[in-house]
Amino acid sequence: MRQDFALLLCRAVFGCSMVFAHGLPKFLAYSEKAASFSDPLGIGPSASMALVIFAEFFCAAAVTVGFATRWTAIPVVITMLVAFGIVHANDGFDVKEHSLMFAAAFSVLALQGGGKFSLDYLLQRKGRFRFGTAGAR
Repeated sequence: MRQDFALLLCRAVFGCSMVFAHGLPKFLAYSEKAASFSDPLGIGPSASMALVIFAEFFCAAAVTVGFATRWTAIPVVITMLVAFGIVHANDGFDVKEHSLMFAAAFSVLALQGGGKFSLDYLLQRKGRFRFGTAGAR
C-alpha cells in the first residue's frame, strides 16, 4: 500500500510539474516558437518541438493519471536525457539537474508502473485494458 501511495505521489508531483511548467507553455506557444526551437537531433526545429510537446504535455499527462504509465513515461525519459546530454551539455550541473531529476522520476514510473491508484489498475481490474500491467500489486 505504501508503494502505491509513493507511485501516486511521484506521478502527481512530477507529472503535473512536467505538464504545467514545461509541456503546456510549449504547447500554447508552438506557432510562435516552433521555427526557432532547439534542434538537437537534426530533424528540424518544428518537428523537435512537436516531439517535446508530445512527451512533456501528452505523455506526462497520461502518466499523471496513470494511463499506460510504463509506456508513456518512456518518451519523457528520452526527452529529458536529450535535454541533459545534448541541449544543456555546455551548461553547469545546476541547470542540467532538473532534466536529470525528471528523467530519474519518470524512469522509476516506467519500471514500476502506475500502482493501484492509477487508471491502468482501474481499467485492468474491469478487464478493459491489457496494454501492460499496473505494477506495484
